Amino acid sequence: MTDAELVVGSLCGVMLVGLYIWIGITLYLGYTKGEEMSAYFKRSSSLITLYTNKHKGPFGKLQLVGGIAGVVTFPRFFIKRGIASAEDVENFPLPFRRKLIILQWSVIGLLTTLVFLVSLWESGVLK
Repeated sequence: MTDAELVVGSLCGVMLVGLYIWIGITLYLGYTKGEEMSAYFKRSSSLITLYTNKHKGPFGKLQLVGGIAGVVTFPRFFIKRGIASAEDVENFPLPFRRKLIILQWSVIGLLTTLVFLVSLWESGVLK
């Protein structure tokens, strides 16, 4: 194993640990603040909170927090398609919004970096 492979492999491990930490934070928010966050989407489509009712366990909590994080991070996309109400997004509390936006962008960054590192590894450039 070359030094470059060792570095890329270590970085992949760091990204995986970051994803596990992200899942832990998301589950914590889902179990402690999930109902409170979903209460702010009364005028929006039930698609945002539907998965909590469909999957009651941890997977449902991940989907709930992920769905709400997607709506507050990219509100124009969801408002334009009629999934979210503009009033609901505006009335969503700023502290929750900031946390969810940071969570959303961090998972996008972690997954993008992981895909890049794995594709770099598989391309054979490192040998």
